[in-house]
Amino acid sequence: MKALIFGANGQDGCYLSQICRKRQIEVIGISRNGPWLHGDVACPELVEELIRRHQPEMIFHLAAISTTRHQAIYENNASIGTGTINILESVRRWSPRSKVFITGSGAQFVNNGEPISENDPFDHGSCYAAVRNYSVYLARYFRGLGLRTYVGYLFNHESPLRRSDYVCQQIALAAQRIAAGSEEIIELGDISVRKECTFAEDIMKGVMTLLQQDAIHEAAIGSGCAYSIEDWLNECFRIIQKDWHDYVRPKPDFKAEFKILVSNPATINSLGWYATTEINELAKIMINHRS
Repeated sequence: MKALIFGANGQDGCYLSQICRKRQIEVIGISRNGPWLHGDVACPELVEELIRRHQPEMIFHLAAISTTRHQAIYENNASIGTGTINILESVRRWSPRSKVFITGSGAQFVNNGEPISENDPFDHGSCYAAVRNYSVYLARYFRGLGLRTYVGYLFNHESPLRRSDYVCQQIALAAQRIAAGSEEIIELGDISVRKECTFAEDIMKGVMTLLQQDAIHEAAIGSGCAYSIEDWLNECFRIIQKDWHDYVRPKPDFKAEFKILVSNPATINSLGWYATTEINELAKIMINHRS
């Protein structure tokens, strides 16, 4: 059995690769950097050749720049939008039995502060949301042509493999340095903002759960539990036995995109998957990790 993973070098791709290998699934990873086959999902010739040659049982489209900034509009469209077309059309032509996973996001839904499910209405408040919505409609269109396409709407998830510009990883890495003697100050925005702090490995197990059945094709994949940035500070600094108030100052003129972003994972829970790593365990994993 084979799996193609586009975006294999990100945190999700790394954990998904490990999960596949534990299940005796051969992984063909594609990324623009890292120790994988170098390539871009926006290149139709590359995508077509890989799918035609390998005829994989599963294909995962994880490649993206996870930012809502307008400046990333072309890159988001290339990786998410064009990448989705390239994969789905190549599957239609060369490997119609493949199961295809398209990554969605909690950020593409209207957010009124309530838990978000896959059945809630889409939003178009950012170019990121707009192109994510486009990729979902493509998945649905090709599903109508007989392809086995799946969409998992992922909510905030963390790991030691997270990039350092994400706030939870920023705090965890700073806590490591402070524990070692650093006197640095962390500049943060609104620490009352609440979002999920789910372990990336748990989320990728949820993705695999979705693909192991044929009845449900779209699901919000998250813990359903929201925590504030202040909660995360408390957990990280409790581990190093320091008072975070001594190391944090507010970022001037910061405006948060939302006050809360949380999933309603009832559908994926109905398939037997639940997030199992609690926030205190995740903080320990990230604080104790050594690169």
